[in-house]
Amino acid sequence: MSHFNPSQNISASLGVFGLPVTADQAHLHLFPVPWEVTTSYGAGAALGPALIRQASEQIDLFDLETKEAYRSGYFMHPVDPTWLARNTVMKAKAQQVIQALSFQDESAHVRNLQGQVNAACSEMVEWVYQQTKALLQAGKMVGLVGGDHSTPLGFIRALSEKHQGQFGILHIDAHADLRSAYQGFQHSHASIMHNVMTSDFRPQKLVQVGIRDFCAEEFDFIQNHKKSIQTFFDLENKRRLLKGTHWGEIVTEIVGQLPEKVYVSFDIDGLDPALCPNTGTPVAGGLSMDQAFYLLRELSESGKTLIGFDLNEVSPGRQTDSEWDGNVGARVLYKLCGWTAVTNQLPGC
Repeated sequence: MSHFNPSQNISASLGVFGLPVTADQAHLHLFPVPWEVTTSYGAGAALGPALIRQASEQIDLFDLETKEAYRSGYFMHPVDPTWLARNTVMKAKAQQVIQALSFQDESAHVRNLQGQVNAACSEMVEWVYQQTKALLQAGKMVGLVGGDHSTPLGFIRALSEKHQGQFGILHIDAHADLRSAYQGFQHSHASIMHNVMTSDFRPQKLVQVGIRDFCAEEFDFIQNHKKSIQTFFDLENKRRLLKGTHWGEIVTEIVGQLPEKVYVSFDIDGLDPALCPNTGTPVAGGLSMDQAFYLLRELSESGKTLIGFDLNEVSPGRQTDSEWDGNVGARVLYKLCGWTAVTNQLPGC
């Protein structure tokens, strides 16, 4: 880094965001999880980490808000080919289950496939837990890059153990992700926050923003857990904006619901789908990039500390690539990295 010129052309072949940083040198590690086994609509999230890594070379490293936070060193681990290959096999089995259930087929064969998928997803969760726990024990800050939204459960467990559950989750998403299970899959992308909030490592608070697609079960779960879950529904936020409330006022309320330590779980479909058209389950509405970045800035400047984050559901869709989705994903990731570095006062900030 001492000879690195950020004003020159950079390449993702050097490292994420073009940073020539080794794992030992980096203070912030990005852990990719190429997994989308239970996705039920679109496809391609398992390719999200590679897509973001490639697009990251397009970003100018100086940031008006976080300045040269990148000098703390960001390192993205290679995508594990074994888990990527296993994702392909298990996703095919999950799709067989989804197709069968659409025709009310609940035969022994279908239940057997469900069991195989559930077992593989549990193993993925354990793998993520062990890998991220090791990074945390080595004194690194960690961000997870999915994959679908089921991927960070093991990481959240590892963080919770480190911080003894004394933190909150800021969940940006189009979906509440509070189903007890979906299509028979216990670790569905639609169940991540239910799995977190019913676990023995649950955080102090879950604060949700951008939520605009959910079922009655999820709405009831929110209503029955008002002390631990605060949901800022997108429709209500938009109604308030149309009646003259400033976004800044809403953000102040959001940030005020969170404890001192905060984990950010960022599903890219929390944004307006014009920004992420190839994400697996796009929903009209959502946050603009300016609104999302303002929220992250106010959260960080409130004196709270970002202890980790995940970014999920960035996808090329059914294409071979998508420069737009990758570009947007990379910019969201860069902001998450920057604010994590700044709020933790990592060396170089």
